[in-house]
Formats: sequence, structure tokens, C-alpha cells
Amino acid sequence: MTTYYTPEHVWLSTESSAPLGAGSLVTVGITQHAQDTLGDIVFVDLPEIGKTFAAKDVAGVVESVKAAADVYMPVAGDILEVNEALRADPALANSDPLGAGWFFRAKVAEGAALAHLMDEAAYASFSANA
Repeated sequence: MTTYYTPEHVWLSTESSAPLGAGSLVTVGITQHAQDTLGDIVFVDLPEIGKTFAAKDVAGVVESVKAAADVYMPVAGDILEVNEALRADPALANSDPLGAGWFFRAKVAEGAALAHLMDEAAYASFSANA
């Protein structure tokens, strides 16, 4: 499994050891930094299964006791599945944002741009200055 991060504080991970690219299946959620910034999450609006998004399109919304924030699609692709457990219990994004608190699964589109994605070390440096 490989995990990548975006400047919008979204993570995506692949289950495969193959390089990320067109046709890759990815799981997407918000980072620990995003969760820490938002505080207690009380509501999530997840995308519709089957919908196609371009990279950086708003694919969902997360609301906390402090604020609401958009969840951006990290790469162009199609939504395959949403986390119904998260919809029923938004606190999963608080307790386990990188695990059980995932938002959706998607299939990466042909020609999807990947250059903006960061590895864990680059994201740690980026988020320390955010």
C-alpha cells in the first residue's frame, strides 16, 4: 500500500504495489492535520457513486463544530464506493482519519495529473508550515 497527500490535506492510498496511474483503485480521506484543524467532525457529505470528478473538484463536505470545509478530489476519476459507516458516524474521521474514517474509493482516470501529490515526508514538511 502506498499513500500520497495533497496540498488540500487529502490523502489517497493504493492497495496495489503497482505505480499510481490510470485505472488504479484508490481510497481517499482527510489527513490528520485536516482533522486537527477542523476539530470534532459532526457531518460529512459524500459524493454520489458513479460520478466523475476532475482533480481538485469539490467531491464532498465535512462539517465540524468549528467550521465546514470542502473535500477535494485528489486526482481525476470515478467514484466507486462511499464509506456509509462514516456517513452514519462522522466521528470516525476524528478517531481514525487515515483508516476507518476514509471518505470514498475511486478509479483514477486516464491521463490523471499526479505531479501535485506528495509522499509522507514531503507532506509532513508541508503541513508543519501550514
